[in-house]
This record gives sequence, structure tokens and C-alpha cells, in this order.
Amino acid sequence: MNLYLFNDNDRASIYGVGTYLKELVKALENTSISIHIVHLHSVLPAFKIEKTNQIEHWYIPEVRNENTFSGSVSKVESYFQNVIYLLRIHIKDIKDLVFHFNFNLCQLLARELKMAFNCKTVATIHFTKWMLELNGNLSMFQRIKSKPYYILNSYEKTLIETDKYETLLYKEVDHIIVLCQYTRNILQTEYGIEQDKIVVIPNGMANANLKKNKNTKNALRRKWHISEDDLLILFVGRLDAVKGLSYLIKAFNKVFKIVRNCRLMIVGSGDYDYYMKECENICTHVTWTGLLKKDKLYELYSIADLGVMPSFNEQCSYVAIEMMMHSVPLIASTSAGLREMVEDGVTALLVSVVEHPEHMEIDTEVLAEKMILLLQDHFKRKQIGRNGRKRYEQLYTSDTLRNNMLKCYFS
Repeated sequence: MNLYLFNDNDRASIYGVGTYLKELVKALENTSISIHIVHLHSVLPAFKIEKTNQIEHWYIPEVRNENTFSGSVSKVESYFQNVIYLLRIHIKDIKDLVFHFNFNLCQLLARELKMAFNCKTVATIHFTKWMLELNGNLSMFQRIKSKPYYILNSYEKTLIETDKYETLLYKEVDHIIVLCQYTRNILQTEYGIEQDKIVVIPNGMANANLKKNKNTKNALRRKWHISEDDLLILFVGRLDAVKGLSYLIKAFNKVFKIVRNCRLMIVGSGDYDYYMKECENICTHVTWTGLLKKDKLYELYSIADLGVMPSFNEQCSYVAIEMMMHSVPLIASTSAGLREMVEDGVTALLVSVVEHPEHMEIDTEVLAEKMILLLQDHFKRKQIGRNGRKRYEQLYTSDTLRNNMLKCYFS
């Protein structure tokens, strides 16, 4: 089989989608599949094919009509026509072709590839525009869709038009991979996609759990200037509203009044100024690391006492998988697929996301109570951490991902 994985050069490729592709490639190592990663909208000045560790990387930059490889084009269709042209020239082995898309605005590309090659097309739905913009508020999106088009504002029109374009991809491809049952239900009920076309394949991750002996943990705490007596609370993610960081900071203000020997560490990049203003009274007990490489992040997982994920929209979170892999006790929201990943009271404590007509919120009193509960109960933290590790081993390993993907590709 010749597998072509399509990636778009946007912010998602740095975060979840980029991790997905890396982990998928790892999972498919030592199989009969020949893997090619097609990087669309590459920043390179010219088309280029590189081979690294038996994986081919195809870099396709923006193109102008005069065929220079720089700048941007006014229409997505123009760019995709150039992509098709390059693929037709450079794909030599046309047997058992599978084209796997990892972004939603590529219906034309999927259609043209079906016309150009005898192939199978697959799309993984990592997110949708409206889920990200509306924090997963389905009823709010339904109300927007029910309005006459002429009374929509420009923002609402963008949501509707983007959703229509994303829907074209759902109907075009042979198989749709979703990361949780929640998204499968949405595709069936809201978009009328037939059940047999959709397969639920949760994310998987290669095991990289550090051994947690006392000496190693103490050494790492000294390295990160964390006192042995401090209880370390870890948030990992983009500093975006959809990740619910404001609610965590509000809850931490309440927690710190009760549990004085705790510290909140925030790992990720984004709008620091906005969130730092919310930390005025606790700023000396909040640490901002920025975006970290995996080895540094995994050091923090190995010394964390508690992980908190107050997100409003998650499909199958790699952060949650990493925390369970490292036996970090987790408090998570009930957003979308996140509540499917864990078992409340066993592998995590869940805090409800409350859906209002115009916004989503998390009760910071409840979040603070559950944080205090775990911070004050060493045994409960250890129990949830151990159960989380078992959950990872059962559902989210690289082996499980490989087996599920092979079934999909060869079906």
C-alpha cells in the first residue's frame, strides 16, 4: 500500500494534528505500508521531496499563476489544481493508493484525486470550525443555521459557509475517521452521514513513560526549582479561550486560599498578557513556561501532582493521553470526547461543562473543590494516577492505533 498523508501548514500542524501524524507514522513503522507525508502550503521556496527514515516528505509551497513558488493564491481551487498536477507527475507507484486528509477544507482535492487515480480516500476529522469558534456549543450553532442568511452578521456567515465547505468533504471521501463517539453522533444526526462510512479510532501514542523513583523526581524538582513540599498543578495547552484556562485560574485563586503549598504551572503559548492579568493576586505561585519540547514536558509530567484540563472542545486529547501515560491524576471537563476518554472517579474527576444559549462555562467552585479534594488526598491521587496508566495501556497505545488504522485502510 502507498499511503499519502496530507497535512496543512497552519497552527494545528504544530499542535494536535502534527502530533497525530507523528504518532501515526510511528505506529505504522515495520508494516508493508509505504508512507508519504504531503505538506501543503509549505514555506519552502520550491517543490521538494525528502526521504527521512524511509518516510517521504513532499513539500508543496504556494504557487502563482506564472508558476513561481512563492506568495499566495486568491482561490483554494487554484492551489489544489497545482497540487494535483504535481502528484500526477511524481507518483510513480499507483497500486493500492490511499489518500488520507487531515484538514477539512479540501473537498476539491479529494474529488480530483479520485478522478486522477484509482484510490481510496480517508479523512480524519480533528475539529470543525464551529466547534472551535463556539466552544462546542451545538445549540448555539443550530440557532445560527436556522436564521435566514440575509440577517446573519459577517462572523456567522463565515461559520455557515465554512461548515458547508467542510460538509462537502464528509460526503466526498470513502471513509471518515473520528476520534470519539460524540463526533460520530454529530456527523450522523446533524449532517446525515451514513453510519457505515464513519469509524471511531481514538488517538494513540508510543509509550514514553519515565521511571518515577524518588531520587529522579527529587532531582527534577530541583532542576525546575519546585520545592519537594510544593504540590504541582499542571496545565498543558494553547492559551486559547477554548482550553478554559480562565476558569482554571479563577479556581486556583480559590484553591490557594485553602492549600497554600501549591503551584500552578502553565505550559503552552498564546496570549500571555490576557491571562497574566487574571493572576495578579497569585502571580508568585504561577509559572509560565511557554511551548516546551517533549523531553522537557515529560519531565514535568513525571513530577506533577495533578493535571487539570478545563477544555470546552476536545476530540481525543493527546495531553490527556500523556497525563494518563505518566500516571498524572487528572481533573477534566465533560467536553465532547474528553468525557469518553476517562471514567469519572476512577481514572479522573470530571467537572461539567454548562451550555448556555450564548456561551459555555465551567463552575469554578466545583472545579476548585475537586482540585482541593485531590491535593489533600495523597492516596486518591495515586489511585487515579495508576488507573489512568491502565486506561492508557488498554486504549491509547501505539499498537492499538496501528491495528485500528490497518483495519480502516484495508477495509
